[in-house]
Amino acid sequence: MKNLSPANIFHHGNAVPDDKELFEILASGDVVIERIVSRGQITPEAEWYNQEKDEWVILLTGEARILFENSGEIALKPGDYLLIPAHERHRVTYTSKSPECIWLAIHGQIHDKI
Repeated sequence: MKNLSPANIFHHGNAVPDDKELFEILASGDVVIERIVSRGQITPEAEWYNQEKDEWVILLTGEARILFENSGEIALKPGDYLLIPAHERHRVTYTSKSPECIWLAIHGQIHDKI
């Protein structure tokens, strides 16, 4: 029988304080679930994310802002979540250092838009 033991979304392990941390929690078929920790990192000024899959993201701790190319900037606080459709160009313009930002992101083809 497989040993089932819990992991904790808030545990950092051996994280380097100034580095962004990305940890793939689960990947199965078309779905990828990631834990992301940001400590003041932003998307470089000239770059935009243009992802192939939809992304549902929730900010668990910290504060952040995401700029969308065609619809302006959204401020996020703990508990806020949003669905970013595939190919919706966006970039992160702010993440708090203290408290750090812990995100949970789910990537895939999401049929029921929130």
